[in-house]
Amino acid sequence: MQIRPEDIVQAGSLDLLAKKAVEGFITGYHKSPFQGYSVEFAEHRPYNVGENTKNIDWKLFARSDKLYNKYFDEETNLRCYFLVDVSSSMQIKQDGLLNKLQYAILLSASFMEILKKQRDASSLCFFDEGIKEYTKVSSSSRHYREMLHKMESYLNFSSNKKTTDVSDTIHQIANQIHRRGLVILFTDFFEKDQSLERLFDAIRHLKHRKHEVIVFHVLHNDSELNFNLGNSPLRVEDSESGEIIKLLPHEVKSAYQKRIADYNEKLVSEFNQNKIDYVPVDTSKSVEEIILPFLMKRKKMR
Repeated sequence: MQIRPEDIVQAGSLDLLAKKAVEGFITGYHKSPFQGYSVEFAEHRPYNVGENTKNIDWKLFARSDKLYNKYFDEETNLRCYFLVDVSSSMQIKQDGLLNKLQYAILLSASFMEILKKQRDASSLCFFDEGIKEYTKVSSSSRHYREMLHKMESYLNFSSNKKTTDVSDTIHQIANQIHRRGLVILFTDFFEKDQSLERLFDAIRHLKHRKHEVIVFHVLHNDSELNFNLGNSPLRVEDSESGEIIKLLPHEVKSAYQKRIADYNEKLVSEFNQNKIDYVPVDTSKSVEEIILPFLMKRKKMR
């Protein structure tokens, strides 16, 4: 089902739209694609005569001929952190489609619906050139409702010439998350600083702290990837810097397509090297067309 901008208003509830987007998957499968971390290994300690033998690491004994107890931290559920880019470029409208921010919010709400059924904890962060809002991580029903309310308030969010700083946001979040979790990023990667090394350094910061990272690259493919803007002269304004240029689309289309393809190829290559799940998102597709293939892929990986 293709959700249009007016559908969000008519539905009156982001919760209902999210349930609709994932109901087929949840109905057909019992095991979630997002798994908690169960118990985490803490340390080995020498075994002392008279202690209960249930904690002895017998595999280590086979290798070392010495007895050690294996201790674990308490059982933990999954902690999921949603990072949503709300900068000006994410608010660009395309006729008949959700803007990129609305699409990212609906995807986030859909995944939260799955996590809620697992009783896993979620956190929500909205950012542009800095962090705008960052909620605590919790699994309570009240917290879930509060996050939905925050997301609904951003469905028609509008800001004037706000740039994106994905890298700084990721560094800040990495410094604040003290236990490993799942970080899901929604952005178009249109940044004020196009230094990929700076971005990759921030991603590696998360990986160094043992977090799993999933990236949803949200674009209006027809215009932003394929540059199908017709043949008439255009006056184009940068949504984040305000810079205005005049151009003939057919004169720059080839060069534009090559540049953005090279940029995206570098993104994908780095994410693959760091074992980060990269998901390209075309806003002309229904939310289900993005969610279901992704969830099926996760099922096969588990």
